[in-house]
Amino acid sequence: MTIYITGHKNPDSDSIVASIAYAYLKNELGEEAIPCRLGSISQETEYLLNRFDFPTPQLLEDARCTLGEIELLPATQISQDDTLFEALQTMKQAKQPFLAVHDQNHKIIGMITRNDIANLGVEDTAYGIEMLQHTKPSDLVKTLNGKEIYIPEHLHLNGKVSIVALSSHRALRYQVQERMVIVSDDPIAQKELIEKGAGMLILVWCDSIEKDVLEAAKQHECAIILSGHGSMNTSRYLYFSLPVSALMSTKLITFERSEYVEDVIRKMSRYRYRSYPIVFEEQLCGYLEAGKMLYPPTKNMILVDHNEFSQSVKNIEKASVLEVIDHHRIHDFTSTRPVYFRNETVGSTCTIVTSLFFEHNIPIPRKLAGLLLGAMISDTLNFQSPTTTQKDIDLAQRLANLAHETIDELAYDIFFSNDLSQKDINDFLQEDMKHFEITNYQVAIAQSIIPQSSLLSIQEQELKEKMEAYTKRSGIDLYVFALTSILENGTYFYISGPLAQQLQQNLDQTHFFPNILSRKKQIVPLITNWIQEAN
Repeated sequence: MTIYITGHKNPDSDSIVASIAYAYLKNELGEEAIPCRLGSISQETEYLLNRFDFPTPQLLEDARCTLGEIELLPATQISQDDTLFEALQTMKQAKQPFLAVHDQNHKIIGMITRNDIANLGVEDTAYGIEMLQHTKPSDLVKTLNGKEIYIPEHLHLNGKVSIVALSSHRALRYQVQERMVIVSDDPIAQKELIEKGAGMLILVWCDSIEKDVLEAAKQHECAIILSGHGSMNTSRYLYFSLPVSALMSTKLITFERSEYVEDVIRKMSRYRYRSYPIVFEEQLCGYLEAGKMLYPPTKNMILVDHNEFSQSVKNIEKASVLEVIDHHRIHDFTSTRPVYFRNETVGSTCTIVTSLFFEHNIPIPRKLAGLLLGAMISDTLNFQSPTTTQKDIDLAQRLANLAHETIDELAYDIFFSNDLSQKDINDFLQEDMKHFEITNYQVAIAQSIIPQSSLLSIQEQELKEKMEAYTKRSGIDLYVFALTSILENGTYFYISGPLAQQLQQNLDQTHFFPNILSRKKQIVPLITNWIQEAN
């Protein structure tokens, strides 16, 4: 089953690139993996992806499995104009006792089951008579593996069937007016039946027809068909020549491919069908077997650059988390099964992912090496952040050699790639936001990295209004906006929310804190200390 690899909400470059690189590694190791994102990418990340020619990962909105992600029975179906005989043959080949029925546009309009067809044989004879009145001669020929001899422009059939046995009386004792009559290769009996008003002769054990019999048929408008079977099978197969539309059920219970498995299981409990058609834009994708939903599948997930469920995709607790690759604190992670958990005190998740490539002896392509290097530069602020380790620096140099890049030149391009004039306050406030629980308070910390504050024009009053609106809407206790300036080597802090008044004394008029760069090692401990002192 496919593995989905994703970073945290409001993803930064480290989160996005770690998912891309680790998915590549997994696929090289023979596992099917897809990189995902949990939100919009930043300008910086977009720059890196474009520079090294990588597509933006797909957006993942929920960790639950959809019907489109699980194994379904094949989408075997049949047209409403096909015969019941063809339906039975298709069921036999597919080894399933049911079929969805589609119209000329392949839109699903009904279902037909083997039981529906079997019931035709045990229903009152009047039901079969009514059905056969409207059977197409071409369908009869096809079902009987036969041959059309003569079909008049106007058929006169009442739906009744007679089998004329060979005897000295021939057709004299039979009521055949407007009936389908199964008869052998006796030309005298054939002509007598036509003259008595038969609506159709179905000839068995007969390879040809006498000229005078054909002339009589044309004179009395009696259809003639040669059957490819004997009397018994011909009589049996007649009713299978009906179109599927005559017996199909139009009370459809279908599910969309995009629906979540757990929601579908709940809906299925109201019915008692063994299988359900799964559709996309009204066309069949496959069938869901109710019996297989006793143990519903879950989505296989790998978390990178985070381990807290509050920072992960919606309903992550309902997924099967196989691995965690991270460099942050371990907080509320729980699992019901063993998990490969790799947590290192390094400056970037991409450092850990790079290590895994070397550990598995998987070559890193040039462009991927450049992408990994760019994410490491971003997350460590070009290795100036206090989270930086010697391992980050050593692996970055190896990546630089593989990518044919100069670290400082790439760093300059990354940090000056943001077109700050194209971003409004909301863009900054939502960029790389993470939620924390600090001494029982709910705290959101958004960090935005800029080259220097002079390039940015933010109206402080508007900033406060936007932040207050967010705290009221989300119900958090404290909202911290950290604007980190690379060239100034520090961070500007802005706060709002119920706790802000108690913490305001910690900020001077400039809001600037020199040498504060890392959210993990500096900003979170700083905010924690402020809250503890205020309480």
